[in-house]
Amino acid sequence: MSPGGVDDAGAEAPDIRPAFSSLLEDSAEDLYESAPCGYLSTLMDGTIAKINATLLGWLGLTREEVVGRKRFSDLLTVGGRLYHETHFAPLLRMQGHLGGVALEMRTAAGPRLPVLVTSTLKRGADGEPLLIRTTVFDATDRRAYEQELLRARRAADEAREQAEADRAQLREALAVLQRSLLPATLPDLPGVETADYYHTASPMELGGDFYDLFRLDDTRTAFFLGDVCGKGPQAAALTSLTRYTLRAAMIQDADPVDDLRVLNRALMERYTGDDPRYCTAVAGVFERVGDTLNVRLASGGHPPALVLRADGTAEYLSTRGGMLVGVLPTAQFVEASTVLRPGDTLLLYTDGLTEARVGPGRELYGYEALLSFAATRAPVGSRALVDALTGLLRDFGDGLDDDTALLAIGVPAAP
Repeated sequence: MSPGGVDDAGAEAPDIRPAFSSLLEDSAEDLYESAPCGYLSTLMDGTIAKINATLLGWLGLTREEVVGRKRFSDLLTVGGRLYHETHFAPLLRMQGHLGGVALEMRTAAGPRLPVLVTSTLKRGADGEPLLIRTTVFDATDRRAYEQELLRARRAADEAREQAEADRAQLREALAVLQRSLLPATLPDLPGVETADYYHTASPMELGGDFYDLFRLDDTRTAFFLGDVCGKGPQAAALTSLTRYTLRAAMIQDADPVDDLRVLNRALMERYTGDDPRYCTAVAGVFERVGDTLNVRLASGGHPPALVLRADGTAEYLSTRGGMLVGVLPTAQFVEASTVLRPGDTLLLYTDGLTEARVGPGRELYGYEALLSFAATRAPVGSRALVDALTGLLRDFGDGLDDDTALLAIGVPAAP
């Protein structure tokens, strides 16, 4: 646009100077009375000397009712008046200015008016305070917003409390269900020391590890331990089927290889199509002969059992070649045997132990480390061994992210 008010296309632009002139005609008194906020001036004792129309309108009062007749504190609620007298007024005299103080004013119609108040002392040439100038902002919308935030926060707190209560109830229900999938106690067997332990990786998920140990007759005892694939309710259903199928099979026929075959058929029949389910398992029987235990066991894809000897050595029972249970109709299972003499202990475990992550590189704990751990503690009884392994699991910290089951069977050392 050219300086003369003609734009580049040659057309004259509208002259907006009259609009500015009309604005400038507003007097200072008009601006004071019709301001979007409340103004008032008071003497040092609080008597109102001047108040604008905006604030009078908010309060539903007339100028005659207020000027020279009321103090500023008279416009406040009881609580606001107390705060004004004990905090606001003394601080204002000391500091000379207070800004954004939340108070409540009384209206003629009754409802309270939430406001934000800013006051400044005006002083004379000698420095003595002459009067107080106060600006009042309507905080109704802000108060409603704050109340809405408070309601939302309260609702969120209640929701969190309810969610925590629900989680606690779920944890309790899962713990009860988890215990139902494990033996309540191990039987007391003459001349045999047994111990067990179960670590649940998450209290909010059902684990898939299982084990059991029970008498077959006066001299023979059956045992098994395993790990089903997955977690949660489906894994729990598989664990239940596996545990009771193996128990029934071993009571009927105490042949570990045949028992795993029975379990394999049961899983193949139950889980087919798009929902294949399988497990690893080791099942066995030990027979007490004098002060020794003759042990026969069979493994289906499970980590090898570990034997700690009375002479201070430790070794794995090789069951290499045993296949997963529930994957193939003709799965092969490998049998092994050993004799436990006084001071010997047999350990069964699930892969949560050997697959824990350790060290800065978070490497697998592994079978060699477990063998070394056992060798440094042999000879050791079943209870002491499980206690030591429990401490090891605890030391893994968050490196232990899978469920872990331990079952130890041993012959107490001779006096």
